[in-house]
Amino acid sequence: MLIVISLVVIMAGIAVVSYGTAVRRSREAVLKEDLFRMRDAIDQHYADRNEYPGSLDMLVDGGYLRSIPIDPFTDSNATWTPVLAELDPTNPLSQGIFDVRSGAQSQALDGSNYAEW
Repeated sequence: MLIVISLVVIMAGIAVVSYGTAVRRSREAVLKEDLFRMRDAIDQHYADRNEYPGSLDMLVDGGYLRSIPIDPFTDSNATWTPVLAELDPTNPLSQGIFDVRSGAQSQALDGSNYAEW
């Protein structure tokens, strides 16, 4: 009886660890998809208007996104970190958002930081 109980406890422990890893992998997949969609919207905005958007809200206002997605690791849509385009000396007012990154400070399963994706 003791052997059966110990085997059940060991199997339950393995299942809990596997579940936690599966949840984290799914959040990482959502983050990658959100970043891809926002970057695609930034590229579409640039292709249409020949300038980068001044804020992420401009992507929503322009119809490129329905809404700013929620970062799956920070549970907020306000933690995205915009990366500004290089300053054009001939037109200093044209600097806008060139890229976007996650505001999460934790590490991915592969060891990289989410903020570097």
